[in-house]
Order: sequence, then C-alpha cells, then structure tokens
Amino acid sequence: MMKQTDILFLNPKQLLSLFIRQLPLVVALAKESSHAEMFCIRLKEYIQKHPNHNSKPAESILTLIRHNNTTIHELSTEKDVEINTITLLWEWLRGGIDNTITSDFILELYQQFVLLDTPDIQKPTANKVATWMKRWHSGLSPRIVQAREENKERIIRLLMAKIENRQAGKYTFPEGISYLSKFNRVEKWWDDYQFQLALAVRKPSDLNMMLNNTLSAETMDLLKEARKKGIPTFATPYYLSLLNTSKKGFNDLAIRNYVIYSEELVETFGDIVAWEREDQVKPGKPNVAGWLLPNATNIHRRYPDVAILIPDSVGRACGGLCASCQRMYDFQRQHLNFDLEKLKPKVTWNQKLHSLMKYYEEDSQLRDILITGGDALMSQNKTLKHLLDAIYKMAIRKQKANLKRPDGKKYAEMQRIRLGTRLLAYLPMRIDDELLYILKDFKEKASAIGFKQFIIQTHFQSPLEITLESKRAIKKILSTGWTITNQLVFTVSASRRGHTAQLRRKLNKLGVICYYTFSVKGFQENYAVFAPNCRAIQKREEEKILGALTLEQEDALCDMFEQGENVYKNVRAFMKEHKLPFLATDRDVLNLPGIGKSMTYRTIGITADGKRVLCFEHDQNRQHSPVIENMENVFIVENKSVAAYLRQLKEYGENPNNYESIWYYTTGETERRFKMYEYPEYDFKTTDKLTHFKAQ
Repeated sequence: MMKQTDILFLNPKQLLSLFIRQLPLVVALAKESSHAEMFCIRLKEYIQKHPNHNSKPAESILTLIRHNNTTIHELSTEKDVEINTITLLWEWLRGGIDNTITSDFILELYQQFVLLDTPDIQKPTANKVATWMKRWHSGLSPRIVQAREENKERIIRLLMAKIENRQAGKYTFPEGISYLSKFNRVEKWWDDYQFQLALAVRKPSDLNMMLNNTLSAETMDLLKEARKKGIPTFATPYYLSLLNTSKKGFNDLAIRNYVIYSEELVETFGDIVAWEREDQVKPGKPNVAGWLLPNATNIHRRYPDVAILIPDSVGRACGGLCASCQRMYDFQRQHLNFDLEKLKPKVTWNQKLHSLMKYYEEDSQLRDILITGGDALMSQNKTLKHLLDAIYKMAIRKQKANLKRPDGKKYAEMQRIRLGTRLLAYLPMRIDDELLYILKDFKEKASAIGFKQFIIQTHFQSPLEITLESKRAIKKILSTGWTITNQLVFTVSASRRGHTAQLRRKLNKLGVICYYTFSVKGFQENYAVFAPNCRAIQKREEEKILGALTLEQEDALCDMFEQGENVYKNVRAFMKEHKLPFLATDRDVLNLPGIGKSMTYRTIGITADGKRVLCFEHDQNRQHSPVIENMENVFIVENKSVAAYLRQLKEYGENPNNYESIWYYTTGETERRFKMYEYPEYDFKTTDKLTHFKAQ
C-alpha cells in the first residue's frame, strides 16, 4: 500500500491508475452500470457479499450510498446542500469529465474502499505515543526558560525606548536616571499586570519589533490589511516573550498561530456571524433554545441549568486576541474590544447587575453561573468583588424564596460558579494577593450557603504556555481552594501527534485537570486552524486512551478534588500510584451551530472538493432545552478535507504516515462526562417547571 506521503500528492489521472490497480472490482462495477442508481445498487450488493461486510468501513460506505442524491440543510451556512457522493464517483470512474471533482474527493473514496479490504487498522503502541509526547517541551524546560529570558531582556530594552517617549502616566521615568536604573525599573514593572496591559502592542509594526523583526514581508502585509479591516492587534510583552525568534529554537507554532492572523480570517472579517444560533438574540424574543433573556449582550444561554454572564466591565477585553476566538463576531461588532479605559464599569452597571442577578434568582432551573467575556479576570479586583458579592446575595435570596415552596416545587439553588479566563497563560502576573483574598473569601462564605463547586476555567493551548510564572499563578489559585480546569481548542498545530497528551500531562502535574477539547468552529475564517473532527476521534482512540480512568480511580480523584487540600501534590502522587501518564478527564466536543455540544456524528457524504459531510446527533448525556425534542439532526460540511489537513501537517513538519488511520474514523460518539463535572444532588426535589422559557 502506498504511504500517505506519496498518495497525498497524486493527481486525478494518477489516482485513476491507482483505483484500477488496487480496486479493479469497484472500477468494473462503475463501468458496467449504465446509470448512477444502478451503480449504487451493485455497489451495495458488492459490500454485502464482501468478506468484511460487518466491518466499520463497510457500514461507512453503505451510509454514503444511502445518502446519495439527497439534500440536507447545512446549519452553519444555512444553505441547502446536495449530496451526490456515489454519483460523482461513478461519473469519474467511467471517465466522465467534471472539473469540480478534486484529488481530495478521490482520495477520500479510495481510502474508504481500501479500508473495506483491510479493516483492521494499526494503532500506535503506548511507547510510540510516549515518543510523540516527548517532542513537545513545556515552558519549564531549562533551555526554553533561558531563551525566553533573553527575549525578555531584549523586549525590556525596547520598552525602555517606548517609555522614554511617554509624557505622562504611571509608567514613566524620572528625569536624569541612568540607563541601568531604567532597565531595573522596567524589569520590576514587568511583573505588574497593569504594566503589561498598558504596554501591550497594538500595531503590526510594534508586534514585529517585539518579535525581533522576524516576521516576513508577506505576514506584515497581512497584518496591516487586518488592521485596515478593523481586526485588533493586542498582545502583552510577556506573551510575546514566549515566542521563538531564533531559527534553531523551539517549535512555537501552537501559540504563534494565536497571535498571527490567517488570510481567511482577514478576508472574512466584517462578515463573521455567531456560530451558535442561541447567541443571536432579538429583544423580547426567545433565542433558538427558547430562552428569554434580559438583553442581547450580558447573558448567553442554551441549557436549563447554566447561563453565561458577560459583565459590562474590562472583562469584555482579553489578555490578547486569539486568532481562533469563538467570539470573533463580538470583536467585529466591537462589543468585545481593547479600549480598557472605556470598558471600566459605568454607574449604570450596578443597576443592570441587579436586574441580571434577578434573572438567575427567579429562574427555576439555573444552578451554575459562568462569568466570562472576554475574560473574567480582566475585570479589576474591585469590580470582581462587587460581582461576586452580588452573586452571593442572589444565591441567599433564591434560598430564602425556596423556603416558601413545597418539595417538588422548589427552584434549583446555586451550586457552581466558574470564572472563564486565559490570563493564566496570557498574563499570569494578574493573580495578585488581593485577587487571592477575594477568591478565598467568596469560597468560604459561599460554601456555607450551598455552593459546592468553585472553578477557574482556563485555557492553555500548548505546554509552551506553562511557564515559571504560570506555575506560580496556578499554585496560588489552588491555595484558595478553587479548582482549575482547562479547555483546549483543537487547532491544527495542537492536533499534532502527542501534543494534547503532553499538555494534559504537564497541566495534571500542576494540579490542573482538563474539561473540554473543542473542535474549531468550521467557518471559513477558521480554515487555517481547523482540524477535521475525525482527527479528534483518532486522538481519543489512539492517544488519550492511555489516560483512561477506571470508575474506582474516578471516584478517588473526585474525592481528592472535593477535599481541595494539597491538590498540586496529590494529583501528581495519584498519577504515579496508578501509573497514568496523564488524566483523560476531558471530553472532545464540537459546539454545534444549533444547540449544545456533541461529538456523536456519522459521515454521510463527501463534497466534490473532498470535505466530509457530517450528521450530528445531540448529546444525550446532559439536560437540554425542550426545544431539542423538536429539532432534527444537525448537518455540517467541514471546511477542510482530510487530505488537505494531512498536507498541512506535512508543511508543519509532521510525517503524514503517522496519521494513516485517520480515514477510518468516519463516526464519533460523545463521551460521558467525568463525574466531577456533574452537578451535586439536592436534598430536596426541584420543580420541572421552566421559567424564562418560550419556544419560538
């Protein structure tokens, strides 16, 4: 069988020769069939009589046959799409000329028929996965620490020159001080998060300067075009010091792709829409999940038990703009932005906050509040304390109101609070003593009124973001009794063999456990970073499986986190005791453009350019809005073919042969939630009645 490194670059004529040589019976069936319907019938009979007719590849091809010449409504683009996979194959095998058919389409079908003949794929050994993991160094590696210290010193000297031109403000130099004094002063300011924000780069030229003028002319032209179109540039000196500016340095692609924008993002900016339909809110009308919301900006909701709160504060900014941000449309309409002074809460925020808290208080099902943005920890300590106090008082009022309700009619009471932040990676110096006091104080008093789970929900994208500074920040937060969970975006660079496994390992050793691994939203603006969903399933079945926990181990781990003491040391000891390289506590999911998350899908078609057409079912492992009962399956055309993805990996220095089994994963199934992420049981019976709900 040809290696992926060879087959990925064959043209249609060469692929036809390969079909004739390797799959002569399939070619003969096409030539003997006078029309596509006959080919479908004969192909179905061929598969049913095949020695491997009960295999997964057989079922995958039969699924393609069943959906041939059907039309689906593609939800991300809101367009009808005709599926004619087998018809296109029939035409092509008979020598029909169709310029719309690409090599990627042919490759996908070729691989499926080859799998039918050889359905037993070769999975990597544990040793092989361990070897892949070792390629990805963390920011704690002495060699990388040294390289970044050199970056820091170089950037400090650049910042000194910028500060010398500042006429006013907190970060200025007194007249007459020496060069060394200026350097020492900036070096001290470096650990002040407000300094990092004040001196964050906002122009492509400054970005290039901070990266030692290593960006190519093409990249600079792209970034300048992005600026013209209104895409913000915002990156702190600290985060830019993490990037590699040496040709012989470390592979920083997973984090560099967060700072450098793609052509597709720049081209589509201005026309980006919300991927999740429930984020499209019209005043006075329910969103697509059926929830009535107080306004279109502060509360986002899809599930009965949890609603996201985005405060009118600096929390509507971030420590940097992630190129694959799921809320890019909010930056496009400037609801999220980097005008930090103007984002500070206005007097009217207190009144609005009261009405938002009333929404949670008077809702029969809400028990979980996720404060995000933007970034929850971008809010100043005073603002965050005020917000937490409001939540605490709301929870008490909700409890008191329940005293008047009989069992079975009681409302859900608040149990979980989460703060969504990427600042542990972007700006770890934000975790100051005052913030720690606020977190610890809230946990102590909120625990007394029924809150059970206190979570900092962060986002490390790469082991390279785990630095000495972030390590200290993690230990500080864990000392308050809050749990830290990580959410990863499964970009192409993050999807490389062993990368997510190594990230889990490094985070687990610091007492952080993983929550979700998200497939990138499939819009065109994310083309450069999109990894097909089959790669997520391949990674789960061939890499993440090494960290799978037994039910007994899961219970023990949950008890450890519930106690909340010495988590940093205890998790490390737990992994050593059970000989686990990492803890597979996260779920691989796609945020559906309909409602909810899922990874339960089947491939029902292949477009002429080789992209898989997926039919998703909704996650059955959690409670949904009743709207889900009347919703059909969600159809999505992925924005990149598997072949294009593998070629992109080769450009990134990967060996496509290591990903050969990816074609096998034509279906997926949503994993059950790790027990710690389930809501605790109440000691009373809640009502089934829904408030703030009205189906459209």
